[in-house]
Amino acid sequence: MNPAMVEKLRELLPQVTGYIYPNEIEVHWGLLIVVYPYITGIVAGAFILASLVKVFNVKEVQPLYRLALLTALAFLLVAPLSLVSHLGHPFRAYEIFLTPQTSSAMAMFGFVYAWYLMVVLLVEIWFDYRKDMIVWSQEETGVMKHVHRVLSLFSKDTSEEALRFDNRALKVITIIGIPSAFLLHGYVGFIFGSIKANPWWSSVLMPIVFLFSAIVSGIALVILLYMIIYPMMGGKIDMKCVDKGMSFLFYAVIVDFSLEFVDFIHRIYQSEEEIKILGELVMNKIFFSLAIVQVLMGMLFPLGILSAIKIFRRFRESEELRKLLYFVSLILIQGGIFATRWNVVIGGQMFSKSFRGLTTYKMEFGGIEGLLYALGLLALPLVILAVLLKILPAWKEFAKNPQET
Repeated sequence: MNPAMVEKLRELLPQVTGYIYPNEIEVHWGLLIVVYPYITGIVAGAFILASLVKVFNVKEVQPLYRLALLTALAFLLVAPLSLVSHLGHPFRAYEIFLTPQTSSAMAMFGFVYAWYLMVVLLVEIWFDYRKDMIVWSQEETGVMKHVHRVLSLFSKDTSEEALRFDNRALKVITIIGIPSAFLLHGYVGFIFGSIKANPWWSSVLMPIVFLFSAIVSGIALVILLYMIIYPMMGGKIDMKCVDKGMSFLFYAVIVDFSLEFVDFIHRIYQSEEEIKILGELVMNKIFFSLAIVQVLMGMLFPLGILSAIKIFRRFRESEELRKLLYFVSLILIQGGIFATRWNVVIGGQMFSKSFRGLTTYKMEFGGIEGLLYALGLLALPLVILAVLLKILPAWKEFAKNPQET
């Protein structure tokens, strides 16, 4: 054992309570594994929001459609980085495609990821932007002219028949994309829920809880980005769009909270041999992140705020007040969803398989598993999104003709 590992174990030992096995002192799945389901959840939720326009014909959220697609793409490009970074030999990751193991849910993620990225998301974005890219390539000069020509695959057909085909293709792809989005993030909950040896994870509701929390986080982030980016570009926020999006978010949070509450009640009702150690886990190790951040600040406060907006006329009539309350709710929801991922991943590794002891998690600041690197991974999709918005404007009013500027 190297000296750094020995020193780390010495720091952790005083915080260990009860009796645990020696290999359980250190939490092996750290912050990077928390970041991974958080990012993939945003991808799935953003795509579900986009599907409201093309499949369910919710015209009020049209201003969010392209932003949702680009947000999903930006976060999807970064999603595997946390897993690959966590691997001891990250350069071997490509081997899952060369030697597929269908019995491994983790290994099959690579194929689910490739399907969702290459077949679903990129194709839908291409069909949606095809006509605009053709027009832009004809009007622009310089580098962007060639960029849009290449991205449009040198297509030049803007006839009515071609546009009708684009619309039909968009609808078909979006319909295919909805179960694909569920599969992309649902398999994460499936992996945790399938580990029968860990009672904190082993629950039939785990995949469903992961899915609805993903929908919540994705919708919330897209609305939050819209409220930040659109005014920065000189636009005026469409409150009908935001109100409609927040209504869907409100019901999604209710369903997510209800599922988690049912799962919690079910665990208490079962009261098997692990209930005592799980109670100690909740009350001692993750009380702040679970009860305060996830439940109180991440769910109950936003639900209370959104309920007050729906009930009291004063909030509905004041547009500026609604914006402020929406903004606060969206921030709290993001914190709550991240805490949910933290409590599942980290919390499930803090108690011993003997059910007689608890360990702790010491988060590093630097290094590949540290806070700084994780923050970089969370910021990277926003950088990619900024580049995508430059190349593929989400709102046509900001796709200016270069001859006019």
